[in-house]
Amino acid sequence: MTTEAVWEIPEPLSTFDVRLDADTVTTVRRHGNPSGHRVVLSHGSGFAVDLYYPFWSSLADDFDLVVYDLRNHGWNSVSAQQDHNIPTLIHDHDVILESIDRIYGNKPTIGIFHSVTTVVTLLSFSKLYSALVLFDPPLTKPGASQIELHEAAERAAVMIRKRGHRFKRLEDFAELLQLTPMFKRTVAGVPELMARTTLRQSESGEGYELRCPREYEAQLMDYARSYFPLLDLGLLSCPTKIIGADPTLPQAYLPTLDQQHMLAADYDFVPETTHLLQLEKPEECAALTREFLARHALA
Repeated sequence: MTTEAVWEIPEPLSTFDVRLDADTVTTVRRHGNPSGHRVVLSHGSGFAVDLYYPFWSSLADDFDLVVYDLRNHGWNSVSAQQDHNIPTLIHDHDVILESIDRIYGNKPTIGIFHSVTTVVTLLSFSKLYSALVLFDPPLTKPGASQIELHEAAERAAVMIRKRGHRFKRLEDFAELLQLTPMFKRTVAGVPELMARTTLRQSESGEGYELRCPREYEAQLMDYARSYFPLLDLGLLSCPTKIIGADPTLPQAYLPTLDQQHMLAADYDFVPETTHLLQLEKPEECAALTREFLARHALA
């Protein structure tokens, strides 16, 4: 993997803080073209929305991009571990979405989410979206595939708890990612971008640590798998696009989408990609997103 590309996140056009509870605030940022249709984006567990810049930068010329980090991720400080769970994230999502509508005004809104935030969105009570684009959601049918998904989630939680979480230099973390099978397909510069967006300087001032503590990420994985059986595309109230990983590839994370769900929504997969498809083939993911939104007069 080469490391020539450097992804520099531009300064937001504007920001505002949303109070989620007495101890938790998240910073919402606006990028892109304010005159375009609004696109709200967030990220998968353990990541940060700025890490997805290789993907969402391709949408910036035409869309009003509003991005935010989950609690205990990205720009946000760390709050109580007991609140790091799916019900709380659903509450956060709905409060954030209503705040965006209040601060930036009401207009057609598209949600683009990945992994755990697809779970949060599908279980949300909000009806403010005009369309959704969900990247590699954990959708399987009951039975053997559901058991496989639970077992994979359990294995992932165990691995997360064993993960290194302190590093002397950002470069040390980036070099480690380059040796990790999960990141072998990502475009150049992603390991360095992940180091900058998912690590923060330690309070001691010596070295860096994960912005989302590994115990929090593992706990969320333990919680989330209990909600997978509740995900029902038949309850969606807006046009929805599912963009999955390549189902022919061995998956390093969770099993890919079950065929039963492929028939219930507008489904595509990106060849030669895994769970990190937006970081592996960002331009292809953006093109599929644009094609879907254009068919619904939202591009």
